[in-house]
Amino acid sequence: MACVAEACAMARVDYPEPVGHLVAELKRLPGIGPRSAERIAIWLLQSQRAEPLSLAEALQKAASEVGSCPVCGFFATREGCPVCDDTRRDRTRICVVEQPAEVLPIERAGAFKGLYHCLGGKLSPLDNVTPEDLLIGGLLRRVAESDEQVEVILAVGADVEGEATAGYLREVLAGKNCSVTRLAQGLPAGGGLEFADELTLMRAFEGRK
Repeated sequence: MACVAEACAMARVDYPEPVGHLVAELKRLPGIGPRSAERIAIWLLQSQRAEPLSLAEALQKAASEVGSCPVCGFFATREGCPVCDDTRRDRTRICVVEQPAEVLPIERAGAFKGLYHCLGGKLSPLDNVTPEDLLIGGLLRRVAESDEQVEVILAVGADVEGEATAGYLREVLAGKNCSVTRLAQGLPAGGGLEFADELTLMRAFEGRK
């Protein structure tokens, strides 16, 4: 009986505190569950191929040196924005996307040579995301300050929230110094730009209306 009581009183063995903290931080990443977080943490600590210090340095460097362009919302550094600072781009066309990362598949497809505007999300009443939470005011200012009429291309997702966002933007841009088009064929219903291949994006741009 004494042995049973002693066994019951023993503390349960767990990861050391620093490892537990690493697992907890990894679990905060999108798409990473508790088991995946543990596997990644152990791999970083024990695999000969892992370079955790290099990873930490890269994260620190990116966090300290990369921000959002105050004009378009794309990734920017101290040197400026690679999109807004490119004088070769067509400044009479602005492609509106939800997130900065969605600029990259469009660029890789080579389907568009204009400017971009990243909203920072999409309208979602269930998640309490309202027009005031998105960078819509900046888009309106860019249109108003343009010396020429601008084509605003709505490249937001084809899901319910994306359609609601597109509809709202059409309303607030009505009567402004711009025409408004929407990406047409090719993009799957209920999907986002991050899942579209280059040919799909090319056809979507060519078929905008």
